[in-house]
Amino acid sequence: MTSLIPMLTLLIFLPLCGSLLVFALRRSDAAVRGVALAFSLAELALCLWPLALSGEKATGAPAGFFLYQDAAWIERFGIRYTLGMDGISLVMTILTAFITLIAVLSAWQVKERAGLFFALLLALQAAVQGLFLSLDLFLFYLFWEAMLIPMLLLIGVWGSGRPVYSTIKFFIYTFVGSLLMLLAIIALYLMHGAQSGSYTFALPELVRTNIPYDIGLWLFAAFLLSFAIKFPLFPLHTWQPDAYCDAPVAGTLMLGSLLSKTAAYGLIRIAFPLFPEASRALTPLIFVVAVLGIGYFAWIAFAQRDMKRMLAYSSVSHMGFVALGIAAWSPVAVSGALLQMVNHAVTTGALFIVVGMLEQRAESRDLSSYGGTWGKIPVFSFFFLLFNMASAGVPGLNNFVSELIILVGTFRVAPLAAAIAFLGTILTLVYTVRLVQEVLFGKEKQPLELKDLSLREAGVLAVMALVVVGLGVHPGPVLELFRMPLEVLLKP
Repeated sequence: MTSLIPMLTLLIFLPLCGSLLVFALRRSDAAVRGVALAFSLAELALCLWPLALSGEKATGAPAGFFLYQDAAWIERFGIRYTLGMDGISLVMTILTAFITLIAVLSAWQVKERAGLFFALLLALQAAVQGLFLSLDLFLFYLFWEAMLIPMLLLIGVWGSGRPVYSTIKFFIYTFVGSLLMLLAIIALYLMHGAQSGSYTFALPELVRTNIPYDIGLWLFAAFLLSFAIKFPLFPLHTWQPDAYCDAPVAGTLMLGSLLSKTAAYGLIRIAFPLFPEASRALTPLIFVVAVLGIGYFAWIAFAQRDMKRMLAYSSVSHMGFVALGIAAWSPVAVSGALLQMVNHAVTTGALFIVVGMLEQRAESRDLSSYGGTWGKIPVFSFFFLLFNMASAGVPGLNNFVSELIILVGTFRVAPLAAAIAFLGTILTLVYTVRLVQEVLFGKEKQPLELKDLSLREAGVLAVMALVVVGLGVHPGPVLELFRMPLEVLLKP
């Protein structure tokens, strides 16, 4: 069945076809929304199908992959159309489909150029899916660059505040990182070809390249800097608060929940396996950067009055735990980092949505505008409280599990880094309590006529709440999907 149906290609081109159809129907807003929703639902259903195959082994595939496609593309330069799915990429593709569906629903009321807006969302989804499935570095880089175009347009055209400034800043940072990655990929390609006589961009082949230690340090640093910019890691984060705050809600959701995860995925799938010695040498630096990010960004978040900017700094603080788990490079820590990628995407995405809903009603993101909303809009307030509790790491909700696993796994490798990171969770609790207190239970600062959630809005948040609780109570099935791929990636 899997050989007859190009499942992995469908996962990339289904949303791309949806994007083209939505753009063709752009004169009818109702048709645009309906088609975008239909393709988003179809993509999510298609992503769930491979769950039944996750224990199998695809013919001719690298170890750990249960779906695999390989075809000649640009043979003269050793470029192939190679896609693969293991447990890690399966979870990431499901996450991408789920977040895109939520983004479509959260942008339901977009009226200005709605056709182009939804077409860009689906095109961005196609690029992200392609990146998570690529096993050829040229193909990976192609999708890495393709993600940039729709994201820039979403910020620049539909953004608020200083959208042009934020777009240019985001582009400059990303372009520099992409250039570094491209140079490192070309160097790997030439080095492998000189050693083996076979010039290829295939990741399973490049892993076998004998890379001198000093050259490996430079190449790993290039990959690390490229991924660190989009992560983002301290001190390469300055584009992030502006881009997150000025993007529309759906754009912020895609940027914070998905694009940052592509960088973490690149570290796990590409950088650490390709350069094991260099990564071990620079691990102390990554630990320092991760721990600084967790504490520093949490402190900066506490100082914010703009709720969306507070969440932007909170988001990058929580991503510090992902970097911490990857740096530890042990099965427990990396599985926790992967789970945190999923949990962060859902929790932080939900928080950006609820703040967007509040801004839409009161036309303000300033904390000084709110107070006493628990008595006015109780359904909204319940979800606002729940997602903030999850972000703060309350036991029984999703962030608690993944951050605990990361800390346990890291403690075995770097006890001091784990201990300092744990102290960072206290700062998270402080600014979260402040946010909840001022918005929900504080004294009303100015009279606001607020409407509670519509059925669509409540439905979107209820689905995300179920995921938050489900992953908090029973994360075992997701962790099990990571087990076999991590055995392959982390083998000596």
